[in-house]
Amino acid sequence: MNETIRTIQDHRSIRNFLDKQIDEATLNEILKAAQAMPNSINGQQSSVIVVQDKAKKAKIAELAGGQTWVDDAPVLMVFVTDFYKTHLGAQKNNLEQVIHESVEGTLVGAVDVGLNMGAAIIAAESLGLGIVPIGGIRRDPALMIELLELPEYTFPVAALAVGYPKDRSHKKPRMPFETFKFDEKYKVEGLKEAIDLYDEQMRPYLKAIGREQEVNWSVTTSNIYKSVYFPKVQPVLKKQGFKNDK
Repeated sequence: MNETIRTIQDHRSIRNFLDKQIDEATLNEILKAAQAMPNSINGQQSSVIVVQDKAKKAKIAELAGGQTWVDDAPVLMVFVTDFYKTHLGAQKNNLEQVIHESVEGTLVGAVDVGLNMGAAIIAAESLGLGIVPIGGIRRDPALMIELLELPEYTFPVAALAVGYPKDRSHKKPRMPFETFKFDEKYKVEGLKEAIDLYDEQMRPYLKAIGREQEVNWSVTTSNIYKSVYFPKVQPVLKKQGFKNDK
């Protein structure tokens, strides 16, 4: 195992940060690593808004549902699906862009943002920084779009709080490897038993971090996924031009 793989496999989310700024050169190296990731057709349909302004971060923390670590982290990176740039490219060539109106376009944008964000996580952690992804920026996307002055054909998909860790945090156990890697075809056999095992593994972890009320993995995910927990996403996506009707 090399140092890169060791860093990736030792990942843990950090929610307590030191009061220490990240210099611009370090930030740029992280974001250049993110930009270097592959993307569909070289469309480069993603962007990152770097937020360091204290008042703006506090507002985003509020919009994300009161996530104080957003406010505490010195830097918040907001990863944006960005078909506005490709729209400008189409205009330059007197063509009409339609990909942003399709389900395929929404998937492409989300995948590309995920690749960017994954690289940013690895780069940041390799430099001794801690991170925690923030899906809560989709909780009230219209206000996020207004706050960040995002144009049409863009959407804030996820964010990354980045800073120097105050502590190492607990490493969250993952489901058995056999539930992630399948050879040649998906295998449903054994999944229920693996989930039972993982639920038992999660109990001591949740107790150790003071969240034993969540019980285990299946209880937590079932309670969240029984509804659409960010219902404002669909109408705001549509308003931004992501009709998903093609």
